[in-house]
Amino acid sequence: MNIFRAFVAGALWLLLGISSVAAKTSVTKQSFGKLPDGTPVDIYRLADGPVEARIMTYGGVIVSLRVPDRSGRAGDVVLGFDNFEGYVDNVDAFFGPLVGRYANRIAHGTFTLNGKTYHLPINNGPNSLHSGPHGFNTVVWKAKPIENGVELSYLSKDGEGGYPGNLNVMVRYTLVKVDLRIEYFATTDKDTVLNLTNGSFFNLAGAGAGDILKHQLTLNAARFTPVDATLIPTGELRPVEGTPFDFRKPTEIGARINNSDEQLQRGNGYDHNWVLDSGGGKLVQAAELYEAASGRVMRVLTDQPGIQFYSGNFLGGSVGKDGKAYGRRSGLCLETQHFPDSPNHPSFPSTELKPGERFYSVTIYGFSTR
Repeated sequence: MNIFRAFVAGALWLLLGISSVAAKTSVTKQSFGKLPDGTPVDIYRLADGPVEARIMTYGGVIVSLRVPDRSGRAGDVVLGFDNFEGYVDNVDAFFGPLVGRYANRIAHGTFTLNGKTYHLPINNGPNSLHSGPHGFNTVVWKAKPIENGVELSYLSKDGEGGYPGNLNVMVRYTLVKVDLRIEYFATTDKDTVLNLTNGSFFNLAGAGAGDILKHQLTLNAARFTPVDATLIPTGELRPVEGTPFDFRKPTEIGARINNSDEQLQRGNGYDHNWVLDSGGGKLVQAAELYEAASGRVMRVLTDQPGIQFYSGNFLGGSVGKDGKAYGRRSGLCLETQHFPDSPNHPSFPSTELKPGERFYSVTIYGFSTR
């Protein structure tokens, strides 16, 4: 009898082991298109139960992210396009790519490092935004499957985009259960500056399902960085208390977005960096987003010191997935990163990376329902 029980227990353990292996995230690759020069572009599909992410090698774009609503129906919650051509034709929309070398804005496209002034492409009024028109969002990354995901790598050569140093960058997207994890790694052979993020536009009701004004947002930040007329931080860390920028408790995005506040007028809505209470350096929850009709909840965890909340104020109605137009404020960004224009603000957390150092950062988008 004991032998029989041992046999049954062993068989159950073996079955559980097989089941555990089978339960790992499925990672598959398929062709998605070609650049005009013939360079092939692939998509990696990561699937774990009802959650699925599709990552493109062009720009490292999150092409789709399907998560269930409270009834168990999966829906795509990121804005984008059905085909590769849509991303190439609308590259300036920044729908879902990896952003670098320096995400966000640098004033007048210049910064000084070790006494030398560097000049960057100007593409946003008088400033450089997301490293100009040929940033990481426009390159084809080398890719290979890894456990639960895909690893992307790229060598940004010395002088590319105006930045010093040969920069080796690696990004890992992994999906485990309801968490999409993005890990960033980088090394350089010269002193440089670096600020990496992902530029996905989210709508938890579904891509193309209207605006995001009724989404409830929580930001764990008691301060933000106010901006000048060109959306460059003034250097002040201003308390959110008593302002439309106080999201320390769940608040509908549309509740105060049209207030006469000068900062809202300058951004045409929210397009600002919040100073996270954690100060960076350890993985904490920075934000939570909730959409009542679907019941979807998205938690954003990061080890970065800031998070840029952009309420899609300048989305211009480009036609996206399933032929749906993405009108003004039909998606929002929650970009985990260092502060904008940090190289020109010595009081901000440093974005410098030196030879012999390894940059590492992690962001997690986690999903649930209520």
